Amino acid sequence: MRPFLGLFLLCLDLLAADAVMAASESWVQMTATGAQARLVTQAASCPEILIDGRARTMNERAAPTEAFPDRVCQADVPRGARRLKVEGMALPPLKSRVNRIVILGDSGCRLKGAVVQNCNDPEAWPFARVAALAAAQKPDLVIHVGDYYYRETPCPTGVAGCAGSPYGDRWPSWQAELYAPAAPLLAAAPWVFARGNHEDCSRGGAGWFRLLDAAPAPKTCPTSSDTFSVELAGLRLILVDSAEAADRAAPAPLVADFDRELDAMGHPHTGSPGWLITHRPIWYAARDGAILSDGDTNATERAAVKGRSLAGIDLIVSGHTHFFSSLSFGASRPSQLIVGTGGDILEKREVAKPATGDPMIDGLPASIFAMGRFGYFVFDRDGADWVGRFYDVTDAVAATCFLHARALKCTPF
Repeated sequence: MRPFLGLFLLCLDLLAADAVMAASESWVQMTATGAQARLVTQAASCPEILIDGRARTMNERAAPTEAFPDRVCQADVPRGARRLKVEGMALPPLKSRVNRIVILGDSGCRLKGAVVQNCNDPEAWPFARVAALAAAQKPDLVIHVGDYYYRETPCPTGVAGCAGSPYGDRWPSWQAELYAPAAPLLAAAPWVFARGNHEDCSRGGAGWFRLLDAAPAPKTCPTSSDTFSVELAGLRLILVDSAEAADRAAPAPLVADFDRELDAMGHPHTGSPGWLITHRPIWYAARDGAILSDGDTNATERAAVKGRSLAGIDLIVSGHTHFFSSLSFGASRPSQLIVGTGGDILEKREVAKPATGDPMIDGLPASIFAMGRFGYFVFDRDGADWVGRFYDVTDAVAATCFLHARALKCTPF
């Protein structure tokens, strides 16, 4: 671990509860029109934002409600802006060229009936530590692949590990799940937010559409988030909502819905490599010890992409399954990267020791790497290629990856 982080991480653990009581939260996220500053505030009206020293009033995105008693404000940030400040807080502008990207996801603390994660224990729920370590990497952009909200039911009486935790789709839960633990990373770079199945209409949909969805105004569930693209210099990110897709079946209405979302990409080949960001991985390998086999889940997505040209898409970036994995099909189809390791309970069969193999996945041979542990992933641009490293909660590199065109090769470090 980098030495200067030790004391900071200790203070972060001790002050996490106080951070949840912060009066306001601010961040920058990417939308279809570019970067946008957002603010959650207790102010009676939306304040001004300073963009390169010039003041402009933020627009109200959402008024206070009983579940979300604070106001949400937003303001588009012109391309090339260099200095942003709102309510005295500096915000990170988008750089003209994004060379370092942090990827993480599935980060919330699980409280659902008898399934209890010790949210008060930074070893059991390490998202704050993961976020602080990732922030120290000084990324130019952060991609969160979805599943922020897990605190669905109260902490059981007498369980000290989660005592006092908020729950339910309301502001205190979202602040505890995302804004307090991720504060250093939200301050480090703009984010790209994908919608996870925990943000579907039966769970955290209200908070998702109010706070993080990229549309200009909050939608009302049931609906899906709009497909949109983030245009970066030499790279195009395409956001597709898979929150409502079914894993174990492919009912025609859901396949048609996902088809429409994919159609909204247009033709993805624009001359720049494209990465499709969607919470549920289209392909993944199930693991039993050292044996890898087709994880024939996400049936809705597989049915929707069957026979569809994904020309121009080099990589699919996802979470949903709580481990780190890469699947490479050569030139035949996009590689699949899975980073579902941000803090929620890891998959039971995904032991820390890496597994590799070459099983058939959805009809094609794939080169697979899979590993179970908490952490985050860093991609660095290397000319036309990308070099990646997966870091665990000790800040040690556990795997290295290399993306060339559609081929993604990951190996243990």
